[in-house]
Amino acid sequence: MFFELIGTVLAGVAAALLVWAINRALKGRLPSWLMPVAAGGAMLLATITSEYGWFARTQAGLPAGFIVAEKVEDKQFYRPWTYAKPFVSRFVAVDQAGAKTHPAHPEQRIVDLVFYGRWTSTAKIPVLFDCAAGNRADLVDGVEFDDDGAVSNADWHPMATDAPVLLAACAPA
Repeated sequence: MFFELIGTVLAGVAAALLVWAINRALKGRLPSWLMPVAAGGAMLLATITSEYGWFARTQAGLPAGFIVAEKVEDKQFYRPWTYAKPFVSRFVAVDQAGAKTHPAHPEQRIVDLVFYGRWTSTAKIPVLFDCAAGNRADLVDGVEFDDDGAVSNADWHPMATDAPVLLAACAPA
């Protein structure tokens, strides 16, 4: 966040210096309001570019085996350009490479869901998916596994069969 602020300020300074240099070369023929308008426009453009580029940069930096399952696109009234093209503000990635199964229950697998947000900390939650039944259970305190891999005390939540997170978690690695 700090580096984005520095980049935004530098974009404004660069635009102001460019207008100043052009105005000097033209011997002061440009209007006096052009320099602050150019600086503000460059800062706004830098901010918008950073917002729209965040998802692609973050996705490119994901470790091998991480699959983006769902993304959330936002529209906000104080960012009117988002009504023309919403930007991705957060997404969920599934760690397929780290999936764990038990030989006695191959239809169940444990994967880590990693939640990424534009201005939030990354959160990682282990989740148990029953791929055959289309259910999920968050692995929280109280969930236990028997020696044969059977799960007890799990709070199962049904999911749609076409839910992107379920499809990504149950896809073969």
